[in-house]
Amino acid sequence: MATTKDNKKVIYWLLTGCSLIFIMVVVGGITRLTHSGLSISNYKLISGTLPPMNELEWNEAFDLYKQYPEYQKLNNHFNLQDFKDIYFWEWLHRFIGRMIGLVFFIPFLYFLITKQLTKPTIKKVIVLLGLGAFQGFMGWYMVKSGLVDNPDVSHYRLAAHLTTAFVTFAYTFWVALDLMFPSIKKVDIGFRNLIRWGLAILLLQIIYGAFVAGLDAGFIHNHWPMMSDGKFMHETVYMEQRPLYKNFIEGKSGVQFTHRILAYIVVLFIFLIWKKSKEMELTKLQSNAINYLLLMVGVQFLLGIFTIILQVPVWLGVAHQVGAFFLLSIMTFTLHRFTK
Repeated sequence: MATTKDNKKVIYWLLTGCSLIFIMVVVGGITRLTHSGLSISNYKLISGTLPPMNELEWNEAFDLYKQYPEYQKLNNHFNLQDFKDIYFWEWLHRFIGRMIGLVFFIPFLYFLITKQLTKPTIKKVIVLLGLGAFQGFMGWYMVKSGLVDNPDVSHYRLAAHLTTAFVTFAYTFWVALDLMFPSIKKVDIGFRNLIRWGLAILLLQIIYGAFVAGLDAGFIHNHWPMMSDGKFMHETVYMEQRPLYKNFIEGKSGVQFTHRILAYIVVLFIFLIWKKSKEMELTKLQSNAINYLLLMVGVQFLLGIFTIILQVPVWLGVAHQVGAFFLLSIMTFTLHRFTK
């Protein structure tokens, strides 16, 4: 009996991968906000799948943690239970990463052997597998940066790790959408390019969100709309002792200021997309996508404001990251609906 290529099973498989990436991003956000990311200082692909199973193994893991700067400089007051608390989130984050690898690779082999994938889909999935492998590498590369002298990971590596996760999700979702919806016949090139620019700026904003997280820049200037003392731009944005451009990629104040400005730009772009769409004849899916895009950017903007004002409580920081995820999802769907 012949099998249908790119069938519903393939779509469900890709959407399952999307869901797992979403869960991983949420757990990754909790891991970062609870300062749990450096609790596991080695990487064992197979034997590290299970957490310590008895008191002896827990003490061995804790002794290993004590050899690194985070314990020596920040957490030397920790007891074994404190260590277990932070260990859980990092272990869970890595465990989900392993599960994502299996969920993508094993069904891919099955679909490949049973010839249920077209050649274009095979090529796209190979790209997905490459992105997934790179994401895993970036996770460990990020952790390594916090195991040397400074007990904190590089915000550049954190941004690369997080952005790769978002891009992997968006591309997986795009591949699924290619199979779910036929190409449309008529495309307004100018409008499509406007959405593309909106997506590019949103990705830049996500990178800066990771910079803010990596530098703990959300814990300063906890006012809105002014940064503090009635100032739209605090003087520390441009007065820190480093080359001026570095203030906007390495300085806490400069990074937070840039993140604020990009938020306004993202809102403006999405509003322009929504406004221009009202002059066009759209399908129901296209219209709904743009309406949800406008709604989601409003929600995300409010989440960002409250995250700053309330000094980044864990639940709100995670909600803001989830908001970025949903906004990227809707933006990806919207672009797909206006792409041949």
